[in-house]
Amino acid sequence: MTAECRPIAENLFAPGAEPRLIGGRHRDTGRYVFPFPAGMEADGHDRALLSPTGHLWSCTVQRFRPKSPPDAGPDAFEPYAVGYVELPGEVIVEGRLVGRAVDDWAIGDAVRTTVIPFREEADGSVTTIYALEPVGAAA
Repeated sequence: MTAECRPIAENLFAPGAEPRLIGGRHRDTGRYVFPFPAGMEADGHDRALLSPTGHLWSCTVQRFRPKSPPDAGPDAFEPYAVGYVELPGEVIVEGRLVGRAVDDWAIGDAVRTTVIPFREEADGSVTTIYALEPVGAAA
């Protein structure tokens, strides 16, 4: 039996064969935002599934464990790559870079959205997050 998987936050991404980030598109200006606004900020925005692919705009390596809370992740920490990715014609999003060594990323690399495990919960379910992997990586 496979453990239940739950996104780390509601309305952040749509899982599936081709995962997509959930953004918002302002009805008057056409401007995209990510994540989808909450509360009163959501007024005037339509839900938009963002492009599943983009290009690495900037990146760095997270070499120390983030403060906790919120959601620092598993107890065992390993450095990971983080990048800003331009989704053409939409928005620049930040996300974890997976699928290659942390120091092997270059500005302009083609990436796509994926979903990865973040941590196992006490009830056996798995919390998932979105990440960005090289285009051409095995799904």
